[in-house]
Amino acid sequence: MRTVIAGGHGQIALRLEKLLSARGDEVMGLIRNAAQAEDLLAAGAEPAVCDLESAGVDEVARHLQGADTAVFAAGAGPGSGVERKETVDRAAAVLFADAAERAGARRFLLVSSQRADPNHAGDEVIDAYLRAKGKAEEAIRGRSGLDWTILRPGRLTNDRGTGLVRLEASTGRGSIPRDDVAAVLAELGDSAATAGLTLDLIGGSTPVSVAVKSVAGN
Repeated sequence: MRTVIAGGHGQIALRLEKLLSARGDEVMGLIRNAAQAEDLLAAGAEPAVCDLESAGVDEVARHLQGADTAVFAAGAGPGSGVERKETVDRAAAVLFADAAERAGARRFLLVSSQRADPNHAGDEVIDAYLRAKGKAEEAIRGRSGLDWTILRPGRLTNDRGTGLVRLEASTGRGSIPRDDVAAVLAELGDSAATAGLTLDLIGGSTPVSVAVKSVAGN
């Protein structure tokens, strides 16, 4: 299996790269800064410098050639302003989906957020973030050329993962270790039966593999 991850130096992405490479998969992570390459190599991933805020669809599609799964795990980050919520959290996600379709990488995972809504009201940066994520979700759902799954984690923590989650269409508010988000993404990439689903994810009592099998085909 070959997986290409946008936002390859992100906290979830690095965890996912370690999981996939440890099981023998081929993994590439797209990064903006070449100085981040060593961290990806340490995680078992091939780094590729590609700035999704300036790249064209053909450039991104070249990185996705031969990929079985494309994962959009990029984000502008908590220190960024309203403008980059639009250019990264929305526009880059749409570009990555365009490129995946062009490259024939049908399995597509979008890491979104609970409460994402294209019509979310408010003038704060968090409001812009939730709107951008909602617009990205909206753009992905309209694609017949992708077997997409949208994952909406709750509040992210750096606690050690438990391997126990709650994965449903709607879970209510909650938190989730980044370790467990990565584990769920690894399982979702293998489960084409979850295509077409938008799923909330928080900590729970169900083992990751069981949780993914439980929602598959719903």
